[in-house]
Amino acid sequence: MEHIKFHIEEGIASIIMNRPDRLNAFNRTMALELQHCLDVCATDHEVRVVFLSGSGKGFCAGQDIAELTAPNSPTIAQILSEHCNPIIRKIRTIAKPVVAGVNGVAAGAGANLALCCDIVVAKRSASFIQAFSKIGLIPDSGGTFFLPRLIGWQKASALMMTGDKVSAEEAEKLGMIYKIFDDDVFDHNVKQLLETLAGMPTKAFALTKHALNYSFTNDYSAQLELEDKLQQEAALSYDYREGIDAFINKRTPEFKGE
Repeated sequence: MEHIKFHIEEGIASIIMNRPDRLNAFNRTMALELQHCLDVCATDHEVRVVFLSGSGKGFCAGQDIAELTAPNSPTIAQILSEHCNPIIRKIRTIAKPVVAGVNGVAAGAGANLALCCDIVVAKRSASFIQAFSKIGLIPDSGGTFFLPRLIGWQKASALMMTGDKVSAEEAEKLGMIYKIFDDDVFDHNVKQLLETLAGMPTKAFALTKHALNYSFTNDYSAQLELEDKLQQEAALSYDYREGIDAFINKRTPEFKGE
């Protein structure tokens, strides 16, 4: 692929956006390549966890303005319907945990790409910017959906309108992201996190993710019913039987994600 580095090893699928000279800003090629990688991860039974990050000094600077303003460029409607929105939907519906490793600036659609992931970790030097208001646009790529639910209406509204930069440390305090790591130990700590997740009952993770998706819109009664249904499914899994047997026999479980 031209703008994505992709490999699968020991249950971990790494998707690295690779346009470092543009802070990994999206063009059409990179957006379609990312969608392809997510499709592979969704169907490959070897993949237990997906890791999304960027090359160089940035995570993702959102849409590449150079492409947006070039002759015969895709329209805003095309960018959303063919690039951004399919990526967000694939991340939210893939039955595997997706971890965003924010290694630098995450701006505009790049920030919201990170925030739609299941777990977000960041370098201490990283930052998040809802940059849309700088060019007269509204937040897209799920930003108006995810950010208010992560940090509350008032904070989200202010960040979207002012376009203020949020440091990784502040993002962690706001509950926008899970955890920050010092830059010099970021890669090591992320590797440990991914290896831990890959060795856990990822079938249950898929069901948990399903329940969380519906928690955005269900009332509590409907959510209880959904939990009932999904818990019964989890109780029929290999991982549940393995977890119970390992607990009883005081041994380390060997989960398969089945």
